[in-house]
Amino acid sequence: MITITLTLTLTNCIQCYHCTKVCPSGIFSISKEDKTVQIKNEQRCIGCGHCVAVCASNAITHKDFPSEKVHAVDLSKCATPEQTLSLIRKRRSNRTFSSKPIPQEFFSQILEAAHRAPTARNLQNVEFTVVTDPEKLKLIIEFTLKTFMSQIKVVDNFLLRPIFKRFFPDTYKFVPMFQRMQQVYDEKGKDTGILRGATGVLLIHTSKDSGFGSEDCQLAYQNASLVAESLGVSQFYTGFVIRAIRKKYQKLEKMLGINGQIFAGMALGMPMFEYVNYVDRKDIRVNYL
Repeated sequence: MITITLTLTLTNCIQCYHCTKVCPSGIFSISKEDKTVQIKNEQRCIGCGHCVAVCASNAITHKDFPSEKVHAVDLSKCATPEQTLSLIRKRRSNRTFSSKPIPQEFFSQILEAAHRAPTARNLQNVEFTVVTDPEKLKLIIEFTLKTFMSQIKVVDNFLLRPIFKRFFPDTYKFVPMFQRMQQVYDEKGKDTGILRGATGVLLIHTSKDSGFGSEDCQLAYQNASLVAESLGVSQFYTGFVIRAIRKKYQKLEKMLGINGQIFAGMALGMPMFEYVNYVDRKDIRVNYL
């Protein structure tokens, strides 16, 4: 926990009591005597900023959120539900990248969106690494291929092959796919399945001891993905890279100089072309209890 100094300016308080309802730490309470707002146990504050964000009369000052960090919400600039759903329907894992570089201002907006995602206990300990160096992108590809090919040597052993084919068909179906990927990469130097020509990779990571690192990183990824889509940047989740990292814990992080654990990754690039249609998914499955 962190210690925060809070000041309530009662002359501005309009006694809407919103702060008493939104504070996850229960710091704000209502006096039984005069119904004014009181602050108790401020050492429990986690610095989420809910109280400052909800106060319509600017009655609360918080040392973590000085006036220059507090901004009025302009609802006229917020997307409507229909617009948001249109963006979500449009989004696809577009793997047809051009060689055109991603503008730095696009990266800045994508990173801001990722950084603004919620985190457990408001720790805000999610960090980001942007990889655009062709040699480091090649390193990620080769690390992933090498990791999976080492696993395939075990799975495709002539003694184990019949067992995996029969009892683990979903696992075994990746064997010929990775063998083809490795063959094309060896013969032509072409990556047909890991990054697929992406000009950038966004790696999302936290410290090794983060209890909710995976969950926090996935939330950050989703924010980043939607903003990338709105900017016209093609992207897809680097599932094979993340699986390879899990199999060789800390290996890729050390290779890239990352002090922590990678939980999510996004391959990005400017598209060769846009999808002009969206298609319906399988029928939704919902339980209402």
